[in-house]
Amino acid sequence: MADGMEPPPFDTEEDGIKDEDDLFSDAKEKPSSPSSDSQVNGASSNNMDEDVKNDLEDDSDLFKGGSSEIKLNSDDEAEEKPNNGSNAESEEAPEETKKATPEIPVSEALTAKTKVAAPSLKAEDLDEDDKDIYEIDIKITDTLKMGDGMSAYLVYKITTKTSNPAFRRPESIVLRRFSDFLGIHAKLAEKHVAVGIIVPPAPEKSVIGMTKVKMSKEDTSSSDFVERRRAALERYLVRTAAHPVLASDPDFIEFLEKDGDLPRSTSTSALSGAGVMRLFHRVGESLEKITLRVDENDEWFEEKSQQVEALDLQLRKLHTSIEVLSVHRKELCVNTAQFAKSAAMLGNVEEHTALSRALSQLAETEEKIEVLHREQSDADFFLMAELMKDYVALMGSVKDVFHERIKTYKSWKDAEMTLTKKREVKAKLELQHKTDKIGQAQADITEWEQRVEKGQEDFEKISKNIKKEMLRFEKMRVVDFKDKVIKYLEILMDNQEKLIKYWETFLPEAKAIA
Repeated sequence: MADGMEPPPFDTEEDGIKDEDDLFSDAKEKPSSPSSDSQVNGASSNNMDEDVKNDLEDDSDLFKGGSSEIKLNSDDEAEEKPNNGSNAESEEAPEETKKATPEIPVSEALTAKTKVAAPSLKAEDLDEDDKDIYEIDIKITDTLKMGDGMSAYLVYKITTKTSNPAFRRPESIVLRRFSDFLGIHAKLAEKHVAVGIIVPPAPEKSVIGMTKVKMSKEDTSSSDFVERRRAALERYLVRTAAHPVLASDPDFIEFLEKDGDLPRSTSTSALSGAGVMRLFHRVGESLEKITLRVDENDEWFEEKSQQVEALDLQLRKLHTSIEVLSVHRKELCVNTAQFAKSAAMLGNVEEHTALSRALSQLAETEEKIEVLHREQSDADFFLMAELMKDYVALMGSVKDVFHERIKTYKSWKDAEMTLTKKREVKAKLELQHKTDKIGQAQADITEWEQRVEKGQEDFEKISKNIKKEMLRFEKMRVVDFKDKVIKYLEILMDNQEKLIKYWETFLPEAKAIA
């Protein structure tokens, strides 16, 4: 009779919510609004006392998402919800209550906090980690070419000054090859990405650029490629050192202060067998990201995933536009120089004295303007284009930790499926009275129960770390963009003021032509 009186929706619940009969019985008794609450209380006044009513009212947020399928939720925030009553049903099934708790209220709070992450980051979410942040200043002061011909390579002189007691000395100077940078990045990514930490990406290897440097007999310190790589490597070290966890990593500290050469990172060569395997591995990961789809029921992660995709797309477009602008300024610089040269030659052959002097003055003015165009082109590239390029790569690192969370969730659920099969095997053995195999079956169940528990802990940990990492990333992004845009505008305004002064100086010369 009782089963026949249950509403149909609770008889056809999907598999995503398991073992929660007590919760749904509460949901059937609990009204969704104050008006319906009074009606139910009138109908069941003889069966429900005042304490149970209060407990049901306190759990209203719990049952708002009780009918949704929970597939990819972080359960760690469930412990933070207050327990104001002593409901007997909640004590009988505490584990099911935690699993059934949706992340919508928690996600909304985190999303709101993300929007104002800059003023509240350290005070609320990151204060424990930021207590261990020490001052550290990293500069790549020089680039040296070692060897000749195709066996030549570049080494970078790194100067580090820090107050971190984990370092052996407050100041150190080391020489590192480009492969050493790739090696330290691989070590950091291997250790920290799996737990949800965003590891800044190292600059990409350029076979064409290095080949030109190796074959060139000129001083490489003035090479655009060398300077761009030096600046990119310095930005990589600064971003890595700004992270409280990565800055104290033993491998990173060894990279910055160990005297002599580091162990050779052979797998970093682009043309080696390991490099080819690394390329195939990246292709495989890209295909896995496309094919591995999970229904996301955590609103915070769903919103952030969409935001990351949209931001990545717009950053790529802006990067392309700024690179085109930089190229056009370089072309303008070359054309301005040609114009100045032509004006000077015309002034030399001009017989009219005032006109000849004006043309010569015009040529000098155009030469000064050509310098301004070159400086502005460098600002376009080093301040804006490189910033966009760095953040396009950083968005890839953000996507990597989001993908690691999905992989962790999949491993957890695969372990749960295996545990279910192991329990079914044990049940069959008990029905068949095969007592000699039941012991091994129970051992397998215990082992997989531990794996399921470990998988859930890993999933909750990586979800929590990703939320903290995204707050830190957004703060860093705002600060970086603000600093670079201000510097870019200051250079642009200074160049425009100089340009106006140059033309104001030339104008009287032009008016003097008679």
